[in-house]
Amino acid sequence: MAKTSPGHFFEDYRIGQVFRHATPRTVTTGDRALYHALYPSRFALTSSDEFARACGLPQSPLEDLAAFHVVFGKTVPDISLNAIANLGYAEGRFLRPVYPGDTLVSESEVIGLKQTSNGKSGIVWVRTTGRNQRGEAVLSYARWVMVRKRDPEAPAPEAVLPELAVAVAPEALVVPEGLDFERYDPALAGSGHLWEDYAPGEIIDHVDGVTVEDAEHMMATRLWQNTARVHFDSGARPDGRRLIYGGHVISLARALSFNGLANAQLIAAINAGAHANPCFAGDTVHAWSEVLDRALTDRPGVGALRLRLVATRGPQTPGELRDEVGKYRDTVLLDFDFWALIPMRG
Repeated sequence: MAKTSPGHFFEDYRIGQVFRHATPRTVTTGDRALYHALYPSRFALTSSDEFARACGLPQSPLEDLAAFHVVFGKTVPDISLNAIANLGYAEGRFLRPVYPGDTLVSESEVIGLKQTSNGKSGIVWVRTTGRNQRGEAVLSYARWVMVRKRDPEAPAPEAVLPELAVAVAPEALVVPEGLDFERYDPALAGSGHLWEDYAPGEIIDHVDGVTVEDAEHMMATRLWQNTARVHFDSGARPDGRRLIYGGHVISLARALSFNGLANAQLIAAINAGAHANPCFAGDTVHAWSEVLDRALTDRPGVGALRLRLVATRGPQTPGELRDEVGKYRDTVLLDFDFWALIPMRG
């Protein structure tokens, strides 16, 4: 009897199937140090315990996306080991901060299935929840991924397409317990631009760029215990190139967004996300943001900005996302729609 697993293929999935993913992971300050070594992230709330305490938190939490990557990484052996591509995200909510010392586990439920037109693969939708050692949900999100079939002749399942919200409603955003911006120091945060200074329709060029290296990408992906073959094995793709993990691009773009959005301290929700084109080692990632909306939260002094964060291969004119026929430009790597928490003026 075989003791190794080739992973799941499209025909192995069923609606309602639940996966309790292996390998609980205790996160530490080492994860924060490695995250900051891999990405040029400078957000004060996730960099300084003292800054976080001044904002009402017990200590500096792990970067929201670091927690996301850990939870996501656990799902890969069951959901996307045989993936062709991770396609998108929706209905993501960050429900409580993750602090050094917390232990994270993940669970996913299959909520949608649809075979692709060529019959060689299919799209699998799952809803994943990450929990801490107390069983408390720290984040939840839906994602969909294209997965190979083991047998192209296997019959297609009945197509089930989940209904997913276009965006997380502002009233559904969770502000971390205790978060209070009354003693917020914009100088230490790196910018005086607060909630009131941003307007829907505004576009921000984040100016800087970071060239992706294979070594850094593979170190990051191993850090999250993401085992998808396309990220490591040069024989997993016909072109012999290792695909950069999409979350690596998200974290690079989020870190670059500090220049222009330094006070957008915490991600509260992921409304949508699309990896528009593949990223490979040698690509230089640039980013720009569009302010889509502003909202109040249930916490005085804490506002929310809905932002579209776009990562591109090389510098690109901010605001240029699609071509004349409505398709993503081939220089667009990421289209990421999220809510961020930001202080308001007193």
